[in-house]
Amino acid sequence: MAVPKRRTSRSNTRHRRSQWKASTPGLVPVVVAGETCLVPRRLVRAVQRGYVTPWTGSATAAGTGMRTGAGR
Repeated sequence: MAVPKRRTSRSNTRHRRSQWKASTPGLVPVVVAGETCLVPRRLVRAVQRGYVTPWTGSATAAGTGMRTGAGR
């Protein structure tokens, strides 16, 4: 593994770290219940299968695998 020959200054370290930026996720149009909504690409299948509702962003009871209390 590479080992630095000398210590990197605080200024250089902070300048380098400041270049890292979080980017917004790419949104893809998906038609759900006749409405088109934009969701991140990684959630398209979950939205299509009904595991996640795109309007609230929360999981539905059927998609979480949790008991709803109806089967007791």
